[in-house]
Amino acid sequence: MNAILQEQQGGKRRSQLGKSDRRAGYLMLFPALLIIGAITIFPILYSMYMSFNHVTLTENGFQLQFNAGKNYDILIHSSVYWHSVEFTVMYAVVTVVVELVLGLLIALAVNNVQRLKNLSLVVMLIPWALITVISAQMWDYIYNGVYGILNYLLQSMHLIQSPVTWLGTSTSAIIAMMVADIWKTTPFVVIILLGGLQMIPEEYYEAAYMDGANRWQSFWKVTLPLLRGSIALAGLFRILQAFGVFDLPFVLTGGGPGDATQSLAILGYEILFQNLQFGRGSAIAVSTVLLVLFVCLVFLSAFRSLVKGEDA
Repeated sequence: MNAILQEQQGGKRRSQLGKSDRRAGYLMLFPALLIIGAITIFPILYSMYMSFNHVTLTENGFQLQFNAGKNYDILIHSSVYWHSVEFTVMYAVVTVVVELVLGLLIALAVNNVQRLKNLSLVVMLIPWALITVISAQMWDYIYNGVYGILNYLLQSMHLIQSPVTWLGTSTSAIIAMMVADIWKTTPFVVIILLGGLQMIPEEYYEAAYMDGANRWQSFWKVTLPLLRGSIALAGLFRILQAFGVFDLPFVLTGGGPGDATQSLAILGYEILFQNLQFGRGSAIAVSTVLLVLFVCLVFLSAFRSLVKGEDA
C-alpha cells in the first residue's frame, strides 16, 4: 500500500516538473517567436492589408486609402501580369521536372561510385555554392553573341556558321535561362536524393536479387518507392524557389527581351520600386503566395494519388 502511495506521489511530482519544464521552454521560445513574427509574419499580413489600399507617398511617409479589390481587378485585366504568371509557371514546371529527373540519375550514379565519391560531391556542389548573381554573370559571358565561349565552341565544331545572340530572342533567352538554372540547382536535388538513397537498407536489394529481380526491376520496385519522400521534399523546395526566381533573370536578361523572361518577382519589383505603386505591388506579392500554395497543394495531391495508385 505504501509503495502504491509513493508511486502516485512520484507521478504527481514528475507531472508538476513536466509542466514547469514546458512553461520554461515556452518562455525561452517566446523571444525567438516574437522576432520571427516581427520579421516574417507581420510583413506578410501588412502586405495583404496594403493590397486592398491605394498607397500615396507623402513627405511624412505614406497614406493608405481603402479601395476594396481594385488592385486585384487591375491585375486580373492586365495582359502583362498574366504573361508573367504564364512564364513563371512554365519556368517552374520545366526546371523542376528536369532537375528531378537529372538529379535522380546523378544521385544513382554517385551512390554506386566506390572511389572518389567525396571528390565527386565536392565538384558537384560548386555550382550550388556559387552566388546566383555571380553564376548569372558567368552565363552572360558564355551566351554573349560577340565573345561568348558557347558560340566559339559551336563554330569550332561547325555546328553554327555565324555567332548567335542567345539572349536576343524570346525562345532562346527562355531556354538559356532554364539551362543556367538547371546547372546551378540540380546539385541541390542530388544531395537530397542521395541522402534518401543511402537511407535504403541494403537488405532490400539482396532480397530482390534473391527473388530474381534485375537492376531495372529493383529500381522500380525498391528504390523508387522508398525514395518518394525525398523526391517530394526536393520537388517542394524547388517549386518554392522557382516561383520566386528573381536574381537570375534580373542579371541575365533583365526580364527581356521585351518581357519574355519577366517573372512575377521581376514584375513586382518594377511596380513596387520603380513605379512606386505599393498597393498594386503588394497585390502581386499576395497573388504569388496564393499561386505557390495552390501549385504545392496540386503537386502533393498528384504525388499522393500516384503513390496510392502504385500501392493498389
